[in-house]
Amino acid sequence: MKLSEFKFELPSDRIAKYPAENRDESRLMVIHKETGEIEHKIFKDIVGYFDEGDVMINNDTKVFPARLYGNKEKTGAKIEVFLLRELNKENHLWDVLVDPARKIRVGNKLYFGDGELVAEVIDNTTSRGRTIRFLFDGDDADFYKMIDSLGETPLPKFIERDVEDEDRERFQTIYAKHVGAVAAPTAGLHFTQQVMKRLEIVGVDINSVTLHVGLGTFRPVDVEDLTKHKMDSENFIVSEDTANLVNSALDNKKRIISVGTTVMRAMESSVSANGRLKPNEGWTDKFIFPPYEFKICNALVTNFHMPESTLLMMACAFGGYDLVMKAYETAVKEDYRFFSYGDAMLII
Repeated sequence: MKLSEFKFELPSDRIAKYPAENRDESRLMVIHKETGEIEHKIFKDIVGYFDEGDVMINNDTKVFPARLYGNKEKTGAKIEVFLLRELNKENHLWDVLVDPARKIRVGNKLYFGDGELVAEVIDNTTSRGRTIRFLFDGDDADFYKMIDSLGETPLPKFIERDVEDEDRERFQTIYAKHVGAVAAPTAGLHFTQQVMKRLEIVGVDINSVTLHVGLGTFRPVDVEDLTKHKMDSENFIVSEDTANLVNSALDNKKRIISVGTTVMRAMESSVSANGRLKPNEGWTDKFIFPPYEFKICNALVTNFHMPESTLLMMACAFGGYDLVMKAYETAVKEDYRFFSYGDAMLII
């Protein structure tokens, strides 16, 4: 398929600047793949679509405050450093984006806070990309405490507002555990303890994978021929417990629900030759777009994504291009809220 087939008109006021007051009271559009029926619900209604023995897999990655503001040595020029991923723990080497990039050269020192954290630029990677080394003597836990105190919640630029204190909690799932994401796995933002408890009472087994969401999630596709687009790699873990639970559900013909496109990527990157989920750990750059045959999950919880995004492409691959694009057209007309803090969709 072509990039232009995923274009649609999205008025800017449909992009949610703030989350719903209560996580589980976002709207929920339910799409039935076989019948083409589209229902309009509230997120907490999701419990009614699942039965005992169904398996729900979420992404337990934890967002860290990846956006740092500092100053360049000598000139004092203000700079923004966006931490993408840690390259070497021992030496505190990081892959970052800098802005304004033209002012940041190899050898420059950057100061954060009142100078309690210092970094040195050691390589250029792309026009905005740099490799930096933090000059820090403490252990890993102390380093992350420092980042936590100096960094800002990395809201996507599309949201177009300043970060506020409540974003630190709301741009994080309630089950976040393993630090490493620079963006939230947004389908999970709608879940509350009450919804999780109700799912457990129904008999839904809940487990997790870890995929550390990178900025590549939001990187625009700039080629019309989708086969020529390359995804950024993201680090993920599928545990043996998760694999066993999912495979048991497959054997028993139960529903397997992927909470988000990140979970879907991790699991589709971990399929064995006989079509089962295998324990796996590593990096994936898997790009899923129509047509694609999904091997593991038969239900997907996801948000409403931006035009021409790889996330929309995966939703179309899962739900069927015509049906999902029709649903998006309906969502725009019905004032659904889009993007990270927006409403949810369940495709079953």
